Amino acid sequence: MAGEIYIYFMRHGRSRADDEGVHEGRYDSPLTDVGRAQVKARGEGWLAQGIRFDLIIASTLVRARESAEIIGGLLKAPVEADDIWMEMDNRPLAGMPIEEAKARYPRPQFRGPYEPFHGVGESDWELHCRAVSAVEKLVRRGAGQYLVVSHGGMLNAVLRGIVGAQPPINGHGIWFEFGDAGYAKCSYDPGGHYWVLRELCPGV
Repeated sequence: MAGEIYIYFMRHGRSRADDEGVHEGRYDSPLTDVGRAQVKARGEGWLAQGIRFDLIIASTLVRARESAEIIGGLLKAPVEADDIWMEMDNRPLAGMPIEEAKARYPRPQFRGPYEPFHGVGESDWELHCRAVSAVEKLVRRGAGQYLVVSHGGMLNAVLRGIVGAQPPINGHGIWFEFGDAGYAKCSYDPGGHYWVLRELCPGV
C-alpha cells in the first residue's frame, strides 16, 4: 500500500430529532431545512477552497446520507453508503423524548465499557471496535482524498482509535467536539503508519 491518504470526517447537519428533543442514535431522523443549509454552506466553502473528494462515504442513516448527497452534488463526487458508519446502537432510547428516557431508563451508577447499552444496545467497546474496523476498511482503499459523513458518537470513536485512546469508561475519557457539519481532517501515511490530525472544526 503506497501513497498518502487524506480523510475528512464530518458529522451530518442538524436533524429533526434535535428540534424534537429526543434521543437520536439509530433513530432515523431526517435533516431539517437548517441542517440542509449548514451542509450546503460547508460544501460551498470547500468548493471555494478547491477541495475535492475522490469518494464520499456515508452512514446509511438518512441524516448522514442526505448530508453526503448535498456535498456530493456540489463537489461532483460519488457517494457510497455503508452501515458500518452508523451511529451507536442506543436501542431502547432511539426516538424517545429525553425526559421520558431519564424516567424509564435512568443512567446506572456505573456502566463498564463491555456492558451493552441498557442490556440490549451496543457497548462502548463494540462501538470502538466497529470504528477501528471502519477506518481500516477505508484505509485499504489506498491513496486519495475521502469524505466520511457520520455521527458524533461514531466519529468520536474513530478519532479515539486513531490517537490510541480507549473508549470512555462510564462517560469519562477523551472527547472531540462535532457540532452540526463539524469535521476533522486527518492524513495517513501507510508507508510509516503516520497519522496526523490536521484540522478540527467543531461545526457551523
